[in-house]
Amino acid sequence: MLTRDQAFTLLTKHVPDPQLISHSLESEAVLAALARRLGKDETLWGLTGLLHDLDYATTKDHPERHGLDSAGLLAGLLPEEALTAIRAHNFEHTGAAPATDLDFALRCGETVTGLIHTNALVRPARMDGMDAKSLKKKMKDKAFAASVCRETIGECQKLGLEQAEFFTIAIAAVAGIAGQVGLA
Repeated sequence: MLTRDQAFTLLTKHVPDPQLISHSLESEAVLAALARRLGKDETLWGLTGLLHDLDYATTKDHPERHGLDSAGLLAGLLPEEALTAIRAHNFEHTGAAPATDLDFALRCGETVTGLIHTNALVRPARMDGMDAKSLKKKMKDKAFAASVCRETIGECQKLGLEQAEFFTIAIAAVAGIAGQVGLA
């Protein structure tokens, strides 16, 4: 399996967009935090979050390939369970159905980062003081971060997590790296 340093080097080689790198770092943090909470492998889950959009620059105009190409690039570098989750994170376009905890964690974990990041950008204190209640309120406003799929975020329940706990875990994870992703 790749080391974290090797994974980050690979990410920066394939992902030219600083915003997508921030999303990848946020996804890594959220996935590692979910693994901690669920008693799973933090390193594996974190690397899966970090590398899930590795192919985005080449597949953004071909959504049916997004995730599949990343898994192909990562074959032999990550365990099959990570590759399966990466394929399944874009289920709506690839048809690779999510089935495992890691599959659902990647789907809801990477999706919630869009809601958290956007919320932080409109708050004077950014991440400081953000809580599950305020994020839940933003989630109900369909016009806020309109491209964020609320149904996918709801898949946190498939991990045995209620929305408030999921939001608390995800907010704390992103807050922990706020300085790295322009949210401090």
